[in-house]
Amino acid sequence: MLAATAVSQSAADPLSGLVVGDVPEPEPRPGWSIVRVVASSLNMHDLWTLRGVGHPPERLPVVLGCDAAGYDENGDEVLVHPVIADTDAGLGDETLDPGRALLSEQHNGSFAEYLTVPTRNLIPKPSWLSFDEAACLPVAWGTAYRMLFTQARITAGDRVLVQGAGGGVASAAIKLAVAAGAVVYATSRSAEKRAEAEGWGARRAVPTGERLPERVDVVVETVGEATWSHSMKALQPGGTIVIAGATSGTNPPADLARIFYLQQRVLGSTGCTRGELVSLLKLMDATGLRPVIDRTLPLEEIHKGFQLMMDGRLTGKLVIHPPAPEEGGRR
Repeated sequence: MLAATAVSQSAADPLSGLVVGDVPEPEPRPGWSIVRVVASSLNMHDLWTLRGVGHPPERLPVVLGCDAAGYDENGDEVLVHPVIADTDAGLGDETLDPGRALLSEQHNGSFAEYLTVPTRNLIPKPSWLSFDEAACLPVAWGTAYRMLFTQARITAGDRVLVQGAGGGVASAAIKLAVAAGAVVYATSRSAEKRAEAEGWGARRAVPTGERLPERVDVVVETVGEATWSHSMKALQPGGTIVIAGATSGTNPPADLARIFYLQQRVLGSTGCTRGELVSLLKLMDATGLRPVIDRTLPLEEIHKGFQLMMDGRLTGKLVIHPPAPEEGGRR
């Protein structure tokens, strides 16, 4: 089957280690299901793997891709919860299992015609959701949902700042927070992306680092070093920063005096549970929310997609389509 595989890592030239070619099809195993992938989507996690960040080289080669929607072995439409873990080890929360792994970390991922995952990780795809839309949800939208509702526990009327409008998690966070009745502010260096954020319901989108009209209750932070100082200054006393990524760097200056004197909270968040993904689907059904899709590309052109991500030229998600069965699939 055709797949996009990370065969080597390079911080300077990450795409040199990405190979699109034939690999063996996954084999059935007890407790696991084989999924025919109809759509997947790019995530920064895939790029970090190619750069050698957080992924040891001894786990290469590995098929990349964390998100997937498609058909299970019975022909049912499904989306895949990408966190493979022992819920008991995480006390009922699989994201707290020390041995958890995201698809493409310890198991081959979804940039392929087929993948295999624990059967528990399959969720019925609602009929009102397209395969492309479903493939955008597990990582980006699931992450944003957990940040807002599980960790920050936002309520209607809260003031929320989303840093870096335009990324997959950021675009999801803006739309979800607006749907929850929050007043949302956003930042971006791009005037086009600021306009997009306001089109999604943000009250105001400002250039990165610019002073907001008011201080906020919650900051959704996925950028890291470049925006951290602004995030702290934008936060009101007793407010919360939720961080689920650091695309610009992981060592921001920590103003500890500000944190303890203003009683601010900094919460980490990663991924989502299967239950949170199901709850996200219910919220989307109730509100009509849909993910922002920048474009789609065939699997054969995935290098182009990664380059667009690296250049910061995507707004929302980029969906990848593997070949249809009649083009070389086994079923």
